[in-house]
Amino acid sequence: MARAIAEEQAGRIAEAAEQYRMVGDLAAAEADPRTESEACRRLSVILHHRNERERARALCCHSHDLARTMGDPVLAGEALNVLAGFDFEAGAMESARARYHEALALAGDLPRLRGRVEQNLGILANVQGDHTGAVAHYRQSLEAFERSGDDRGRAIVYHNLGMVSADRTRWHDAERYYALSRALAKQLGDQHLEGLCLLNHAEVLVARQRYEEGRAGAEQALEIFNRLGARLDKADAYKVLGVVYRETGRPVLAESRLRAAIEQAVATGSVLSEAESSRELARLLQALGRNQEALQLLGAAHRLFGRLDARVDLVDVAGKVAQLEESYTAVVREWGQSIESSDSYTFGHCERVAGYGVGVARAMGLDATGQTTVRMGAYLHDLGKVRVPHEILNKPGALTPAEFDVIKQHPVWGLELLATVDFPWDIKPIIHWHHERSDGMGYPDRLRGEEIPLGAQIICIVDVYDALTTTRSYRDALSSAEALRRMEECRPWWRPDVYQAFRGVVAA
Repeated sequence: MARAIAEEQAGRIAEAAEQYRMVGDLAAAEADPRTESEACRRLSVILHHRNERERARALCCHSHDLARTMGDPVLAGEALNVLAGFDFEAGAMESARARYHEALALAGDLPRLRGRVEQNLGILANVQGDHTGAVAHYRQSLEAFERSGDDRGRAIVYHNLGMVSADRTRWHDAERYYALSRALAKQLGDQHLEGLCLLNHAEVLVARQRYEEGRAGAEQALEIFNRLGARLDKADAYKVLGVVYRETGRPVLAESRLRAAIEQAVATGSVLSEAESSRELARLLQALGRNQEALQLLGAAHRLFGRLDARVDLVDVAGKVAQLEESYTAVVREWGQSIESSDSYTFGHCERVAGYGVGVARAMGLDATGQTTVRMGAYLHDLGKVRVPHEILNKPGALTPAEFDVIKQHPVWGLELLATVDFPWDIKPIIHWHHERSDGMGYPDRLRGEEIPLGAQIICIVDVYDALTTTRSYRDALSSAEALRRMEECRPWWRPDVYQAFRGVVAA
């Protein structure tokens, strides 16, 4: 067993795996369940990193069963600790938490196992945004490792304290902890931990805009992970390199590295890594004006973050989703503004419609999701106008019936442009039906009354108000009072509750 452990710590993973397999087989033949349990557990970790997930889990479950049968709480706790780690990486946070606490109960006052489990609980707390809880677990872990003289455990805790410091933007503390961890890792010959220290330090350097230093660190880490065959960690290294190239104006290299990060994350089943790499690539594509692709990736990232845990009280997942939604807003706002940029008369129209629309939605009691849906729909409600010929869109006089027929196609064209985009909010009905009227005289489908989605009704009424109160190519702006007088004559166009809420907002 000692030889297998030494091979693993030296980074000779294939040799270590073969040694663990041989030790396990021999222990089974000699009816030595204690040695067999440990060999199976250690081999399962290697197989998991190789993405042999089912075989890894089966081996670790076998290790746990052996430990329970012979009544060894330490080995049972070790196996549970590993199984919890598998759950964690798969995004099954609740299962991971339960197994970690079960392992902690089995650890009792045994410092080595207690140190590892406390450390993993700290990682879980940090990922979920509970930084105070994470630091508390890490300190408990550090104390346990110091009591047991476990330098490798200390090295990992320092690394994790670096991560939580980075999450709190305490850059100096993060760099100090990574340096302590890396020094111990080099002393211990732990190449994998050394690579993690390099990579996570590189992320801090990038956050501090020290891009060349960050690139050098990420490339050093990538070289180590390549040598070790650590595909999950390679995904994160590619992500950091992609961000460096994006921020230093090298978009082709940035896209290549970020797509490689996504591919590696998908191959290893890392939900978190895939989501974060998709978000970073979306930011690049937005900067390149590739808005449809950016929104597709943001939608994918939103769904992936949602898979990390279904609970709504996970601060960090919620924080990541909030950041993601900020990216969404930036893309749709910019795209909406780009539609208006060729027409000085309508520039700012989408922003104003969004402001009015959210006000009406709030007045009608829509929740945060409903208000966001209205805002996003407002930014993109006129997307289809990019297909309307310029001479029709900006005609100074009245439109002919044929020209108006072209205009009436823009809600359909907007829907077509977004056919491949899956939004977290139900905005497509707003784009499709924001010109429908309750009296059945709207377009494109002549819907009536309750057939028209509420969001579309809200955007319809505020769209009309903004059109009346701003200068257009064919007429001057009306005063608010005159616009409201004319809209009063058209009350059958809108649901009574929508109309009343609208009047309350514009009168405020």
